[in-house]
Amino acid sequence: MYSSQLSDRFQEAFNFAFQLHKNQIRKGSDVPYITHLMAVAVLVLENGGDEEEAIVALLHDAVEDQGGLKTLDLIRQRFGEKVASIVEKCSDSFSTPKLPWRDRKESHLHCLVGASPAVLRVSLADKLHNLKSLYSAYRRDGEEIWKHFRGGKEGTLWYYHELSKMFHKEGENIMLSDFDQLLDQFDRMVES
Repeated sequence: MYSSQLSDRFQEAFNFAFQLHKNQIRKGSDVPYITHLMAVAVLVLENGGDEEEAIVALLHDAVEDQGGLKTLDLIRQRFGEKVASIVEKCSDSFSTPKLPWRDRKESHLHCLVGASPAVLRVSLADKLHNLKSLYSAYRRDGEEIWKHFRGGKEGTLWYYHELSKMFHKEGENIMLSDFDQLLDQFDRMVES
């Protein structure tokens, strides 16, 4: 659990993440990408994570989106081995070009099985916020959203359901309940 104060280290991680992602936007929108990282950090802290996990939340997409293993090395140097290790386990790609979408997702699901509570908390927070964004985008844009997703409609839905199964094998918690409720609502909306 975190204390009531976050340290300068958190601010440093935020600044680093901001610099890495400042020119990125969320899929299918004009929303700055940093908002996703902030939301994941909030979910981590609200669900029992500590400051290191919140730092990971800010950096969890840095490796796959902004420089691969070089960026992971920078994270290791600036924030330590524990943070770098969790970031690594939350990443589904380390190279450019990335492997095919389905291969990356299957490999990532496999890597999450038996992962530490910190890895699972950050990963679930990430997936929950992504699902919230997907839900909102679908309500706004309907079937048009799928053109922004490499897995398309079928693959994306498959991935979220596989994530749910995997997270359930690792244990129950409030965030997972929120994920399942939202996934159920999303399924019903997409099917109607």
